[in-house]
Amino acid sequence: MKPCVFIQTNHRQLVGALVSQHSLRSRSAHPDRFDVRIMQVRDHPFILEREGQLYLRDGARRPWLCDDLQSFTPLRFLPPELMGYQGRALVIDPDVFAAGDVMELLDRDMRGKAILCRSRSGAKGRAGIMASSVMLLDCAKLRHWRTASDFAELFAFQRDYQDWIGLRLEPPDTIGPLEPEWNDFDHLTPATRLLHNTKRLTQPWKTGLPVDFTPAEHTRSFPPLGWLRRARRTLLGPYTWVGHYHRHPDPAQERFFFGLLREAVERGAVSEALLREEMRHNHLRHDALELIGRGSSATA
Repeated sequence: MKPCVFIQTNHRQLVGALVSQHSLRSRSAHPDRFDVRIMQVRDHPFILEREGQLYLRDGARRPWLCDDLQSFTPLRFLPPELMGYQGRALVIDPDVFAAGDVMELLDRDMRGKAILCRSRSGAKGRAGIMASSVMLLDCAKLRHWRTASDFAELFAFQRDYQDWIGLRLEPPDTIGPLEPEWNDFDHLTPATRLLHNTKRLTQPWKTGLPVDFTPAEHTRSFPPLGWLRRARRTLLGPYTWVGHYHRHPDPAQERFFFGLLREAVERGAVSEALLREEMRHNHLRHDALELIGRGSSATA
């Protein structure tokens, strides 16, 4: 069985997922040795049927929104099941792009671990919270992952989303370390293997668009800010007064993404028609075609 890279996404991050898929194949010397599959929220009723229902996150109850930018995160736990609990899988977010050959990671000796990943940055990392946004998985060791039933526990208030996503429910001795270069958080250097544009507010393909994600409502550094955000969401809706996406502070990362997008269009992996449609839906910045040298970006 070939190893498989699974890219999780939803309708708001489809362009990112397609560019990610292109980057994985184009940057590998052995693209025939692994498969790539895009997992979309729309194809999984166990997520869609929970729209608007309350779930547990950071100890608080909040409504599940399939329309949110990151509604795909439960799909991180689905690959072992899709692989029949056999073989090796790599699961990544749709804002993760290959700068190196992913086959180097898929061939990695996992030393008996079920999961390889890096820790979160900052206070979350110091608290032992892991970054499940990029995980190398030994599927045979993860038979206890039953995504639909585990997801349902969030709505029965038996499982906290943050504990689940941060891998705090996994035995620590089953998790091995992954070098930061394989999940480089908004950091692009010659050593970077997988670039992760993890800061949602500055994702390069979103610059200038209205924000379409719900800001975190649990802030350890200043708890009153979390209370204010929760009140705003409750009274005004999830995206009111949350502003617009900012330009990425590193121009090299913007150039890197749009270079990949240009290649994907030239090689037929992404169509101009799809890009225009995504611009109409405000999922892609409106000057994207100009940035890849494809003429006017008019979406009318």
